[in-house]
Amino acid sequence: MKPDPASEGCRGQRLTVGFWSGWGPWTQRRARWPQDGQDSPAGPGFWVLVSHFAQASQRTRTCSPCCEAHGCARSAHAPGRRSGCTGCRRTGLVCGSSGASPTHPLGTAHIESIRQGHQSEGLQRFGTAFPPARCLTITFRGHRKNLDLVAHSVEEAQCWVRGLEKLRARLKAMSQREHLDHWIHSYLHRADSNQDSKMSFKEIKGLLRMVNVDMDDMYAYRLFKECDRSNDERLEGPEIEEFVRQLLKRPELEELFHQFSGEDLVLSAPELLEFLEVQGEAGATLAHAQQLIQTYELHETAKSHELMTLDGFMMYLLSPEGAALDHTHATVFQDMGQPLSHYFISSSHNTYLTDSQIGGLSSTEAYIRAFTQGCRCVELDCWEGPGGEPVVYHGHTLTSKILFRDVVQVVHDHAFMVSPTHTQPQPSAFWMALLPRAGKLSPYPVILSLENHCGLQQQAVMAHHLRTILGDMLVTEVLDTQNPKELPSPELKGRVLVKGRKLPAMQGEDGRPLSDREDEEEEDGEAIRAARQRTLPEARPQAGQVSPELSALVVYCCATRLKTLHPGPGPAQPYQVGSLSERRARKLLWEAGGHWPIPALLNSATGNSFVRHNARQLTRVYPLGLRVNSTNYNPQEMWNAGCQLVALNFQTPGYEMDLNAGRFLVNGRCGYILKPSCLRQPDTMFDPRCPGPPSTTLTVQVLTAQQLPKLNAEKPSSIVDPLVRVEIHGVPADCARKETSYVLNNGFNPHWGQTLQFQLRAPDLALVRFVVEDYDMASPNDFVGQFTLPFSSLKQGGQVGGLPIPSCLLARTGATTEDLTLVGPTGYRHIHLLSKDGAPLSPATLFVHICIQHS
Repeated sequence: MKPDPASEGCRGQRLTVGFWSGWGPWTQRRARWPQDGQDSPAGPGFWVLVSHFAQASQRTRTCSPCCEAHGCARSAHAPGRRSGCTGCRRTGLVCGSSGASPTHPLGTAHIESIRQGHQSEGLQRFGTAFPPARCLTITFRGHRKNLDLVAHSVEEAQCWVRGLEKLRARLKAMSQREHLDHWIHSYLHRADSNQDSKMSFKEIKGLLRMVNVDMDDMYAYRLFKECDRSNDERLEGPEIEEFVRQLLKRPELEELFHQFSGEDLVLSAPELLEFLEVQGEAGATLAHAQQLIQTYELHETAKSHELMTLDGFMMYLLSPEGAALDHTHATVFQDMGQPLSHYFISSSHNTYLTDSQIGGLSSTEAYIRAFTQGCRCVELDCWEGPGGEPVVYHGHTLTSKILFRDVVQVVHDHAFMVSPTHTQPQPSAFWMALLPRAGKLSPYPVILSLENHCGLQQQAVMAHHLRTILGDMLVTEVLDTQNPKELPSPELKGRVLVKGRKLPAMQGEDGRPLSDREDEEEEDGEAIRAARQRTLPEARPQAGQVSPELSALVVYCCATRLKTLHPGPGPAQPYQVGSLSERRARKLLWEAGGHWPIPALLNSATGNSFVRHNARQLTRVYPLGLRVNSTNYNPQEMWNAGCQLVALNFQTPGYEMDLNAGRFLVNGRCGYILKPSCLRQPDTMFDPRCPGPPSTTLTVQVLTAQQLPKLNAEKPSSIVDPLVRVEIHGVPADCARKETSYVLNNGFNPHWGQTLQFQLRAPDLALVRFVVEDYDMASPNDFVGQFTLPFSSLKQGGQVGGLPIPSCLLARTGATTEDLTLVGPTGYRHIHLLSKDGAPLSPATLFVHICIQHS
């Protein structure tokens, strides 16, 4: 019997997607692997791999068709397991007998995409013996490796794809309440040590430690006894549900709800409208209030009477419409018809690398991952390769090499949208803004930044590959003949622009050296420079030459060395793109007057010359070559000057990539963000070092957090001591960070009720970063979660006076009413936290109050 993707789990021939029954009507959706020697519930054989592999291993003592095709016995496989196959050394394919179980299980939430066919490096190199329709690749978030699979038949492969797709679609369609149910029931199952569906007080104590709360034993036992209606020292069924309900109470939300609901403890549509008006919600009408009740109310009887209960109120505040991010900014909302120089463009440095700059692995997968993160400018370091084929790698280092043509093929296949063999569920626009590029990719143009080290012959090969593989996607001629030197707009959808060196028109296309060749040596560290110095001159292509074939493909993005910020006697040349290391960019800021410590010494005529330059032309900034571990610089200082192509090492997580993700979080995550007007005007007087007096006050009351992740799951007694830090990243005068005190031993529902206030001079450039850390007195705090977004995309309130802080917070924190009095617009919002690699930490949230005042 074949697997039925329409069923609750994809079950069939010795395979399962890993369901197990939860508590009550709930079923946990996560992929699970068996222990060594353990069979799946559907029979002996496979979990997450195809059943006929096991049959092959029993018949032939080889593990899979890949092994049979190459004559590999079990001894040819990598050792380290007691039984089973861990991957053929020759092919790299995993066959998946029941003994081959991973150390850490991966759930469907970890899956980034599912590709059918030869859509990975592993299958393209080693899986060509199998029909593409039988092959599929599962990619995972973060730095996890892909899982390449070969099915017994086309039908089986399609069942896997459809089944996994449906699971992921269900997961992404879950509301915050369902995520919370999923989360708490997974811990209930783990805490039930004897799996009898009953919870003793000892098991309840274990549950509390698992969910990150250190509750007083007497209080915990009193709560336990209140729920133990049968008085048998065991909780089961409705008693467990009651305990969970008590555990998940939100006193601050209850008090807020009661301020508007009155004695009947329900909100009518007019009462909900009053709350929306106090929140300052745009477009708050009675009809909108009625729509919210129909959308978020859980009880059908209340919904039919147009009433909202406390549960529905909580669901609304936990929904996208109650989040800090303005959900109207989750789709493309900006003007996309302006020249490319008027946009910040998501850009990657040395895109091909997956690790360090010296010995890291080069992979076409790195380009796919960059595109899934919204990147629109990728880099190709092109070098002479064997057999007349150019290669991409970090020259004269130990990084591995990939073929130039393979990279171009990936651009063709993955740059713009999910292909028919790519399956990705479609969540709402808001959740698309939080997830790492769920659904379709950006349709807006991609820029290929070529660092060309090839000789003339292989440059011609590069041009041939670009033309034949990209076809009509490649821009090969000026689009607006009336304004041939003007940059196009991002509305050039589905097209690819080449950035590279171009033959000067006055020289003719004879291949002579260029006078404005980019000084590439500045990018490199001492180790790389020394290696290049040792390279035999005859082994290197002639410096500065460019072939006519490749030059012809550089239409709008001509790489040039930025020698001066002062415009020449002729007209501006927007098609010229300056490429600078971070050090050179800072030097230009200094020369422009932008880094003088005393504002009075600034020359207004030159203080913003870099900003004016970037209003007309594109500038690409990249990390120094000294960053051999692929660390990043702070991109904000380059955005402050209007630099468009601020390239970062996408493979390295950290606050720099958090800022990059936050900058490009909005506008549909399309990779293009319209710069503030002060950075687009050619005669602008804006200077990031002298932005003027404060014009905006941001006040954030950090109220509570919910269900923070446990950092050390292997140590039950380890419970986080969370604190919250709010950071402002913008012009230097705006940069600030303030934090709350820490809460001891409570990551489940910590309360702060503390106020953090910031003065902003250039709010349109500012990013706001919310960070949760685990306080440690003896060592640096551990990262728990974060969320970064543009200040201009904060959902703002609009009612002076506003709502008071719930008194339950005053009692718990020891603050007074005067400490937390609100002046100005108000808005209670939830912050949905992300992990270090950008994945949602649902249901972990912060609950804050945001007040923004403009002077």
